[in-house]
Amino acid sequence: MRGVFLDAATVSRGDLDLSPLHESLSGLTLHDTTDPSEVVSRLAGQQVVVNNKCRLDREALAANPQVKLIALTATGYDCVDLDAAREQGVAVCNVRDYCTSSVVQHVFGMILSLTHHLGRYDALARSGGWASAPSFSEFAFPMRELEGRALGIVGHGALGSAVGRVGEAFGMRVLIANRPGGEPQPGRLELDNLLAEADILSLHCPLNESTRGLIGRRELSLMKPDALLINTARGGLVDAAALAESLRAGRLGGAGIDVLNQEPPVDGGPLLDPTLPNLLLTPHVAWAAREARQRCIDEVAENIRAHARGERRYRID
Repeated sequence: MRGVFLDAATVSRGDLDLSPLHESLSGLTLHDTTDPSEVVSRLAGQQVVVNNKCRLDREALAANPQVKLIALTATGYDCVDLDAAREQGVAVCNVRDYCTSSVVQHVFGMILSLTHHLGRYDALARSGGWASAPSFSEFAFPMRELEGRALGIVGHGALGSAVGRVGEAFGMRVLIANRPGGEPQPGRLELDNLLAEADILSLHCPLNESTRGLIGRRELSLMKPDALLINTARGGLVDAAALAESLRAGRLGGAGIDVLNQEPPVDGGPLLDPTLPNLLLTPHVAWAAREARQRCIDEVAENIRAHARGERRYRID
């Protein structure tokens, strides 16, 4: 089978071993990026499409009936028209649990930076604030320990449960929310109750009709004024304008945000305001430790080999 990787630069910047992909196919064409206008032509003659974020719609698939497999370098699959793929007999598979360690590290990197104000202390020390301090230690910003504090988790799959385990290692009390739109489960809390109790809220649920806008103005008002919100899941889970308003008014202790509703945020957005206090904003990189990205490539290659053997590994269609 011949294949094409439409947007290889979204996974590798030349720092990964792509030989597993090459070995899984009889030929592989690599493109760093692909414009929407180029998708149809770049699929021509290819049986396997390796893809991260390029839109594969009905038109592109209909123009290329020889395509037999879409191998995604991501867990999410909203870039693929699944109905069209199913009708055309195109298998679709994703990768799962490849970036858990990377995301967990990022979550706690944000939590620790916010609770210890590392950026502000670095700026203070470098700007001469330490040199002019009356004592050996200049603790101008309040720091908190994690032990004994409540970590609320929304979305208790592989990522959420891993974050919970690390929270327990810090001595935190882990609270788990009932699945939004799902049946209540023993030992879990309704979201409103969890919001009122959590000192830190970490989101790990998918974005769907039940979770879009999950954390809005009303939900933020239920949280403690010194609580932290961490979102490394999907930008659409949080009302960005309401979050900016809460931070600016001091009604929330801080936020660590790795995802926005529009990525890249070419149209701007309320969370891009550099004057917002106690906000850490990163450009959707929680998943992107080198080991995680290599694991992603290895898993995609195995999906391709499994498809060639007639197996349904990580099939989502």
